[in-house]
Amino acid sequence: MTAPRVDSEVGPLRTVLLHRPGNELKRLTPRNNDQLLFDGIPWVDRAQEEHDAFAEVLRGRGVEVLLLADTLRTTLADTRAHAAGVRAAVDDRRLGAELGDSLRSHLSGVDAATLAEVLMAGMTFEELPASEGASLVRMMNRPHDFAVDPLPNLLFTRDSSAWIGGRVAISSLTMPARRRETLLLDLVYAYHPRFRHADRAYGAHSAPIEGGDILLLAPGVLAIGVGERTTAAGAESLARSVFADGIAHTVLAVPIEQSRATMHLDTVCTMVAADAVVMYPLARDSLTAFTLRPTGDGGVKVAGPAPFLDAAAEAMGIERLRVIDTGLDPVTAEREQWDDGNNTLALAPGVVVGYERNIETNARLAEAGVEVLPITGSELGSGRGGPRCMSCPIRRDPL
Repeated sequence: MTAPRVDSEVGPLRTVLLHRPGNELKRLTPRNNDQLLFDGIPWVDRAQEEHDAFAEVLRGRGVEVLLLADTLRTTLADTRAHAAGVRAAVDDRRLGAELGDSLRSHLSGVDAATLAEVLMAGMTFEELPASEGASLVRMMNRPHDFAVDPLPNLLFTRDSSAWIGGRVAISSLTMPARRRETLLLDLVYAYHPRFRHADRAYGAHSAPIEGGDILLLAPGVLAIGVGERTTAAGAESLARSVFADGIAHTVLAVPIEQSRATMHLDTVCTMVAADAVVMYPLARDSLTAFTLRPTGDGGVKVAGPAPFLDAAAEAMGIERLRVIDTGLDPVTAEREQWDDGNNTLALAPGVVVGYERNIETNARLAEAGVEVLPITGSELGSGRGGPRCMSCPIRRDPL
């Protein structure tokens, strides 16, 4: 098994981590879907069918697909990981010490598959094991309230971790509904046989940073979106880490609008070739970047802001970065940006996966010589995420 390594957005994809939607999506209701960051209640069976088709498109192009649920179950077979998983599931601040101890004792005795299901799909108060004595916490919560929160956003594996060169960065997720996701990925990278010897150089940063905001424009060049989910402190923290380890020479910090529609940089633009991006046209002329470079003595120098496209081309050492707009008129562009038209997953230079519903964007990509492999996403998209959001590349070949 070749060691994990990702140096670009478009090098031929060899191994990817996905998460097939599971029972965590069945926990969504009109009462909690906003809190759990979904715009609607997905039809879970159809979402699973769509995801299976997505995975088959990747396998059909020679990509090894790892499924998070499978890797988590294998991970939890390790007794150390199992104990850590139990600790991750139980929150005494929510349950109180006595009920928390009861749940810890119960989960310590379950098998890896059962614990994995609790970690992903959560547990309601009525599903808690019986315990001796009265519990005010149990009595004051409704049976269908969550004692352990579900993680429906596990679907978007891009956000919770990102491989940069041969090292993995565990994200510091901003939204409370997603923060426990990183604990699961940390377990997988620490204890799964596939990753046991991988370099987990970057643990969860103290300041928020998410994988959807990290673009590997070229070997040694990162762009990091700063907006709703990643802060300037998070971007600077990661920049200092990659500079110190010599795996990047330039980081571009790219301010983006703090809104649901543009929650990550990869909702605004993604790489489709070594010198080309697909980009929301309203951002083409307004997007800027601060350029961070190491000083050589452990410090960081910051320049800018400058137009993003100019700063990116200079950092990448190319004359210009080609742009493929995602719509000719503002209404079409806005609609297709909301439907993740910009959120493509490159399988190789000039070959991307995109949602079939983004007809205008896909047509413009085809006109520019980019092969689009369309997938359906009527249910997968209810959490606001496209093919790139749903995939964490583990290994790409060099360009």
